[in-house]
Amino acid sequence: MTQPAASLVELARRYGVATEYENWAGARIAVAESTLVSVLGALGVAAGTEDDRVAALIAHDREYWSRHLPPTIIGRTGTASTFWVHVTHGNPVALQIVLEDGSVRTGLEQLENNRPPYELDGALIGEATFRLPADLPIGYHSLILHADAAQFSAPIIVSPASLRAPGGRQWGLATQLYSVRSERSWGIGDLTDLTDLAVWSAARHHAGFILVNPLHAAAPVAPMEPSPYLPTSRRFVNPIYLRVEAIPEYAYVRRRNRMRKLREAVQSRADRADQIDRDGAWKVKRSALEALYAVPRSAGRELAYAAYREREGRSLDDFATWCALAERYGGDWHRWPPELQHPTDQAVADFATEHADAVDFHRWLQWQLDDQLTAAQATALQTGMALGIMHDLAVGVDPDGADSWALQDVLALGVSAGAPPDEFNQLGQDWSQPPWRPDQLEKRAYEPFRALVNAVLRHAGGVRIDHIIGLFRLWWIPNGAPPTEGTYVRYDHEAMIGIVALEAHRAGAVVVGEDLGTVEPWVRDYLHERGLFGTSILWFEADRDGNGGPLPAERWREHCLSAVTTHDLPPTAGYLAGEHVRLRGELGLLTRPAEEELADDRRQQTRWLDELRRVGLIDAVEPGTAEIVETLHRYLGRTPSRLLSLSLADAVGDLRTQNQPGTTDEYPNWRVPLTGPDGEKLLLEDVFTDTNAARLGEIMRIAVRPAV
Repeated sequence: MTQPAASLVELARRYGVATEYENWAGARIAVAESTLVSVLGALGVAAGTEDDRVAALIAHDREYWSRHLPPTIIGRTGTASTFWVHVTHGNPVALQIVLEDGSVRTGLEQLENNRPPYELDGALIGEATFRLPADLPIGYHSLILHADAAQFSAPIIVSPASLRAPGGRQWGLATQLYSVRSERSWGIGDLTDLTDLAVWSAARHHAGFILVNPLHAAAPVAPMEPSPYLPTSRRFVNPIYLRVEAIPEYAYVRRRNRMRKLREAVQSRADRADQIDRDGAWKVKRSALEALYAVPRSAGRELAYAAYREREGRSLDDFATWCALAERYGGDWHRWPPELQHPTDQAVADFATEHADAVDFHRWLQWQLDDQLTAAQATALQTGMALGIMHDLAVGVDPDGADSWALQDVLALGVSAGAPPDEFNQLGQDWSQPPWRPDQLEKRAYEPFRALVNAVLRHAGGVRIDHIIGLFRLWWIPNGAPPTEGTYVRYDHEAMIGIVALEAHRAGAVVVGEDLGTVEPWVRDYLHERGLFGTSILWFEADRDGNGGPLPAERWREHCLSAVTTHDLPPTAGYLAGEHVRLRGELGLLTRPAEEELADDRRQQTRWLDELRRVGLIDAVEPGTAEIVETLHRYLGRTPSRLLSLSLADAVGDLRTQNQPGTTDEYPNWRVPLTGPDGEKLLLEDVFTDTNAARLGEIMRIAVRPAV
């Protein structure tokens, strides 16, 4: 591969685009010039010719020097960070900081800066450097500059140096909520089911949290996207999770008998179906919700709804408008009439006015979700959970969905996020999701990202961030190219992680980063320094300093959420039976014969059995599956990890995986109902009386609170 032009390399450097990277095997890989040109194009930078690149470099310089202040200034408590100021060369500068509470700080220290002035349109522009005080409180503040006979401002974001770890050790259930319905559900698990599951695990087995799949919104039209990791919006919630009877207006609705019959019908269909039918459940539930929406609200409820709408502002209006448009024109906004393809278009405002009730219905649904999520978290804490509900934040959104429409000016078009080839996915991964544009985030003071993090933490004691490495660098793939032909684009991790830490601090929440896979070593150190937890999955914990066998429990990370398995693998009983190998073989996803894969898998399992014997947790020569599952979870208790997780599927002996990476419709991903070891579907009430679940719950309770 020929070396890219020096101008292209420099342009890529300025925009944080990697021109080479180290792959999973440790080799240095040069990025193709065509990839660099496409990725820069997605950042709004033409780079196809030498003239384009020279012009882009000049434009970059001019934009930098024409700014009096940085787009956003990032700091953290206890650290005296610096920032630059541009004014006409030789002119005086006056600075003040206006804090969130309205108080003012002056007297900022100026540091030496010997950078020569820059000529801009016939005037010399000088650069000065100032120090941001280390004792600034956390929050979103403003810097005010008086210079050149004018006033300028820039936002300041100050985050805590480190988050405080939760007190003691905690364990929690991990559940795919849609798969766990109760006798009173509407064909799919809902927020009342989540609340009841939290109460059971806390009251009976002293669980400190419950980790739930992303509850992000899906498009309200069929077919509803089953993957919780490919939502239409991460900012809002899927109303399919509402419990109809928990809405206050249900007490005043007419024809409640008809609603009960609707619920019984959709439950009956769910009893007979092999897979979760989101479309059928939503169709029935939506009709009931429309009836509740029509019920007049009390004066107090009307005030509460008005306050919610005011708090959520334009983002709620945009989302509700998109939903109403999707119901009229379909769930892909790229196929809508051109005049409706941007939220600021006049035709969009006209549509919202003409269809005010349809738009308001979707606003109202989000208000109900806000109420029920608030109640779920409050009940979890009231029952004794230390953290309560731990929500899951997906890495991105559907390119055709609500967020990509509303935030299209802050998202990169023409590329998708994914992952480069690694040991487990040698062709790489394309997630079909538009990534944030780091330059536009900075120019907007990260407001869209701030709003997202704030929303997911509003009703939470914790958040798991999927692929948290994406807040440092993300693999961008040009549209039409395979994942192997992408490259990394860097983000300002000090800003991104700082905002996560700031919002989590204010919410009193713990943050767990999913940091599996290819991770630069310093990244885990940085996350630990900032007080964020990592993730450990037992099957992936290998002693890379030894013979590659299991990593001894005492060497696992302390500030970590540790579990035996994950939703991308079968439940442990299925994993022990080689279900993951069998399934990939049937789907043609293996790169070598199934017999070789199974042999390697058995060797790994044998090593783990030997480790369990070494530490005295198992004696049997050929232990049964249930005994191994229980013992592996006891082993988690031997680790120093502060957070331990038990999959609900493991607790009840389920065998089937929820998601098979590398497939879409070849396998019913995210559509598998909870079942027992015999394959029979289980309701939530069955879980509460299940002896296996009770036994695993007690194992986890003892793991975090051993008897004295």
